[in-house]
Amino acid sequence: MSKVAYIALGSNLGDPIAHIQFAFKELETLSQTPVRQSSIWRSTPVDCPPGSPDFINAAAAIKPLTEETPETLLGKLQALEINAGRQPKVVMNEPRPLDLDIIAFGAEQRSSAELTIPHPRFHERSFVLKPLAEIAPGVVFPGHIQSIAEMLDALAPNDTLIRL
Repeated sequence: MSKVAYIALGSNLGDPIAHIQFAFKELETLSQTPVRQSSIWRSTPVDCPPGSPDFINAAAAIKPLTEETPETLLGKLQALEINAGRQPKVVMNEPRPLDLDIIAFGAEQRSSAELTIPHPRFHERSFVLKPLAEIAPGVVFPGHIQSIAEMLDALAPNDTLIRL
């Protein structure tokens, strides 16, 4: 089985839809196969500063380049965020033009100051699970027993997440 990396995309500054489309296009350069893309979703901010604008969210699945590690992919994703205008973080979960999170990377598991995979809170967030369920409903990430679809079904309904 070849490794697949799952990436959550988010944006709530500038032109969020254009930022997500930019990220999808750039992810093609980081994948050995065509990128699997979810729909684009609008969500209300979670754990963000008061007055934060709504987010545009999506998910992507890529087949990382042969030599890629979670850490090297993280560096490339952070460079894409900077290319989209992201500034150094001042406040936790502040508005940003582009946020790219590695949710999972094959069977890899990491827990460091720089990177934790699978992402530690992905299973609590419908704005991550709904897009992931479109492209990988039956996938079970390392350290978990439920599939993406089962995790999504277990969450309380979220009426603040709208497919665009």
